[in-house]
Amino acid sequence: MANLWTEFQPIAWIATTPTSQMRLLPLAQSSQGVLWCSPHLKSHPHCQIYAPSLREHLSIIWPHQRAIVFGLTLGAVVRLIAPLLTDKQQDPTILCIPESGEYVITVCGGHQQQGDKLSQSIAHLLGIKSVITDAATAHDIPGVDTWGMPWNWQKGAGNWTGIASAIIRDEPIHIMQESGTTLWRQMIMQKSNLIFLQEPDLQTKTIWITHREITSPDQQIVTWHPRVLWVGIGCERGTSQEQIDSAVKTVFATHQLSLKSIAGIASLDIKKDEIGLVNLTQAQGWPFLTFSAATLSQISVPNPSKIVAQTVGTASVAEASALQASQGTLLVPKTILSPVTIAVALAPQEWLNRPGQLYLVGIGPGDLAQLTPAARQAITQADVVIGYHLYLQLLDTIKRPAQIWEPYPIGQETQRAQRAIELAHWGLNVAVVSSGDCGIYGMAGVVIELLQKQDSVKTKLDIKIFPGISALQSAASRVGVPLMQDFCAISLSDLHVPWDVIAQRVTHAAQGDFVTIFYNPCSQQRTWQLPTAQAIFLQYRDPQTPVAIVRQAYRQDEQIWRDTLANFTQNSLDMFCTIIIGNSRTYWSEYGLITPRNYPPKSPHFDPQSQNLNSE
Repeated sequence: MANLWTEFQPIAWIATTPTSQMRLLPLAQSSQGVLWCSPHLKSHPHCQIYAPSLREHLSIIWPHQRAIVFGLTLGAVVRLIAPLLTDKQQDPTILCIPESGEYVITVCGGHQQQGDKLSQSIAHLLGIKSVITDAATAHDIPGVDTWGMPWNWQKGAGNWTGIASAIIRDEPIHIMQESGTTLWRQMIMQKSNLIFLQEPDLQTKTIWITHREITSPDQQIVTWHPRVLWVGIGCERGTSQEQIDSAVKTVFATHQLSLKSIAGIASLDIKKDEIGLVNLTQAQGWPFLTFSAATLSQISVPNPSKIVAQTVGTASVAEASALQASQGTLLVPKTILSPVTIAVALAPQEWLNRPGQLYLVGIGPGDLAQLTPAARQAITQADVVIGYHLYLQLLDTIKRPAQIWEPYPIGQETQRAQRAIELAHWGLNVAVVSSGDCGIYGMAGVVIELLQKQDSVKTKLDIKIFPGISALQSAASRVGVPLMQDFCAISLSDLHVPWDVIAQRVTHAAQGDFVTIFYNPCSQQRTWQLPTAQAIFLQYRDPQTPVAIVRQAYRQDEQIWRDTLANFTQNSLDMFCTIIIGNSRTYWSEYGLITPRNYPPKSPHFDPQSQNLNSE
C-alpha cells in the first residue's frame, strides 16, 4: 500500500507512549515514513529515538516533512507546533491520534495540504473515526481553495477566505469558467447558491477558472488557473534564458494571460539542447516538448514563413509547435521579440504533470464491514471512482466530497474500462470497483485486457489490484461450510463464452463430483441456461443433492434458500443469486451446509455421524 501514501511523503510519525508506538508502527512501515519515539520507550528496529526533547526535534524535522502524525492529545500537539506555524501554504499537515485511539484529528493543513484526505485514510485503516472540523466538510463540499488540486490548477489572486465564508453562508456566488475540465463540477452540484455565468460580472462575488489574469478592485473574486497554455518558441542559437523569459512575460502581459496557466514549452527538435530554453523550463518546472520538422510542417498555421521553411524544414516553429503540443486552438499568433518568436495555444485539457494510477478494487459483497482496509483506502485515495451504479451506491458513505464518482449501467464494462484508462493516462488516480473480487468475473480482467491491446501506442500505467471477498466465499459463509472439498465456479452467462463450452464445463463438473458454484445463473433475457445446467447435473448426481442459493449476500435484502438439485430452479432467481451445488458427500445439518473434509469411498449422502470430523 506504500504508493497510496505518496502524495504525503515525507511523513513523520511521533510516539511517546507504548500504546501509540504499537499503533503507529505498522502505519509508519506501510508509508515508508519514520516513527520517532520517546527515549523512554523500548527500542525497536523500525523506530528512531528523538533527542534531546520532542520540542527541539520537531524544530529540526519541521521544514522537511509534508505530514506529521502525533500519537498525542490535541492540546499537547497544539502547544508543540504553535511556535513553528508560519504559513498554511508551506506548513506540513498535522494530525493527531489521542491515546484512546478512538479517532484521528486533522489539526492543520486539512485543505491546502490535503490533511483531511490523509486523516480519512488513516481512520479507515485503523477502523476509527476521522474528525474533520472545517465548515466546508460539514456542508459536504470541498473547500473552494481545494477545488483545483486534483487537476493541477494554480491558485491566483483573490479574497479566498471571504469567498469561502460566503459559500458557507449560502450567499449567491457566481462561477465563470473559461478553460479547464468541467469534471470538478460534480463536487458542488448540491449547492444551489453557486451559479454558473455565461458572461462575466465583475461586480459580484465570483470564482474565476481561467487562463487569463483577472483583476477586481473590491476583491470580490478568486481565481483558479488551469495549466492549459502551451507556449511555442523559436529563437536564435545562443539566446539567453533571461531573453526568452522576458519575451514570454511580455507576450503574456500584452494579452492578459496568466503565467500560472502555462502547461509547458514547445519547439523544434533542433532546439532540444538550446541552453536558454533548457534552463528556463528547468527553473520553472515546465515540460519541454520538441517535434521534428516533418511533424510541424503538417500543421496548418496562419503565419507560415518561406524563409523559416528553407532554413529548418518547416514553415512554422512557434505556432506549429504550440498547436502540436496543445492539440487545441491558437490563442496568440506568432509574436517576434527578436531574437525570440512566441506563439500561445489553448489546450482542451490541462496538463496534470503527474503519472496516473489505476486501482482495480474488489469491494466484497457490498456490506462495508466486509470491505478490506486496503480496498477502502484505495477507494478513498482515488480522484475518480468508476463502477456499476449499484456498487457505488453501496459505497456512498465513504465518498469524499472532493471525489468524482462516475456510475455506469450494467453491461457497459468495456466503456467503464476505457474511461478509467483514459483518465489514468491523463494523470488522475482512478479506482474501478467490482463486487466480490475484481479478478473473479470482475472488472480487473476487462481493464487489463484493454490495456494489453493499447500498450504499443501508450505509456504503461501503474496498476494496483486490491482483492475482495468473492461472491462464492460470501455465499458459502452464509450457508455453512460447503467448500471444504474441491470446488469449481462456472458462469452461466453466454454473453462472452459460447454455450457449448459452458455446457461442457458443467458436464465435467458434474461428472467430477465437484462442489459447483454457479455465477450469473439467469436474467430477464437468459432464462433457459439454468434449467439446462440443472438437467446436465441430474444425469450424474442424486436429485436430493443439497443446493444452497444466496441472493444479495450481506446486503439489506439478503435472501437464502435451502433446496435440492431436483427442485432449486423453482425459486425466484436472478443475476444477484449465487448457487452452490454440493458434491455427493455434502449434507444439511443444524449448522448449515457441510461438505466433509474427508472423502472416503462411501455411498453418496452417507451417514454423517459415522465420519471422523477431526481427522486431518
